[in-house]
Amino acid sequence: MSNAVVLMILICSLIVSSCAKKTEEVTKPSRAHLVEVVTAEKKIISVERERTGTLRAIQEIQIYNQEEGRITDLPFYEGDKVKTGDVVARLDDRLVRAQLMRTQALRRKAEKDLQRISGLANKQLTAQTELTRVETELAVAKADEQSLLTQLDYATLRSPINGVVSQRLSEPGNIAERYTHLLTVSDQSQLITEVTVSELLINKLRQGDPVTLQIDALEQSQQNALKGVINRIHPNLDPITRNGVVEVSINPVPVGARPGQLARVTLRSQEAERLLIPFVALRRSSEGEYVFIIDAEQKAQRAMVVSGLRIDDRVEVLQGLSAGQQVVIRGFTNLRPNMTVTLVSARPSVDDQGRKPVAAPATGS
Repeated sequence: MSNAVVLMILICSLIVSSCAKKTEEVTKPSRAHLVEVVTAEKKIISVERERTGTLRAIQEIQIYNQEEGRITDLPFYEGDKVKTGDVVARLDDRLVRAQLMRTQALRRKAEKDLQRISGLANKQLTAQTELTRVETELAVAKADEQSLLTQLDYATLRSPINGVVSQRLSEPGNIAERYTHLLTVSDQSQLITEVTVSELLINKLRQGDPVTLQIDALEQSQQNALKGVINRIHPNLDPITRNGVVEVSINPVPVGARPGQLARVTLRSQEAERLLIPFVALRRSSEGEYVFIIDAEQKAQRAMVVSGLRIDDRVEVLQGLSAGQQVVIRGFTNLRPNMTVTLVSARPSVDDQGRKPVAAPATGS
């Protein structure tokens, strides 16, 4: 057999072998895309969040003097209790008293002059202008007297509330210029703290809702009894952080609690029905948030959603998803819309135990 014939036989063998491999590749079935899914379900659940704040007194009054003078008495020190109306400071008032005595003497003289001139005017023995002049002098004397009485009252400073002196900023003998901060009196019968809350949670809180607190400075045995209530919810949110302010009060005040201490506040929203999915199912793109769902033909589809609160390892879905839909939680690699998939160990619900879970403190909202 010639070399040409052998060469032709080898070439034909290679061509046949190549065609057989291509035929085998075409007929070989493609590998299925495996995904794991859960069924989105609605649950009645409340949300808990822990926030930290600083304790402060329910009311704190800074006492300033309204007139300049030398301090003659400053009887209370930090920690002393005071009652409403107690004299907490006195200023030297001798000059004002002397001016008041002079003004009162002028007022009495004007009253006598008015009485005398009125009698003459009734008998038409004096001009009407003289009567008007004396009436004016009396009115001016009364006004001066009232002004000096007010200045004299300013020399004695009284506590406007029941409380405790938290600051004493001067001493007797010092000259206090007008509007000098002398003392601070605080009402510590009730302590409050303010905490910041996300816009997603603040609308789920109500004035009067109970809260639990923890004050790190207190003994562990005192922590269980600490209860509080939401006093007020501030109406405006910070436009940068999207956080609002919630004021919480503690009453009665536990022994050892003081303004300035750190307080941990656990806020719990009212129970509500929420549509929850695992947080790992939530995807993000330049268009926004989305999840992959499985349709009736067992094909993956992309659904744009709006998420809400994150609760532990789950997230609330506000828009774009309905209860009962199957949501992909694993198998995202190379997953595309309209791709036929194979389900692996599908889970029937978010909470297989059928419990009504309560969220523990978590990051996020």
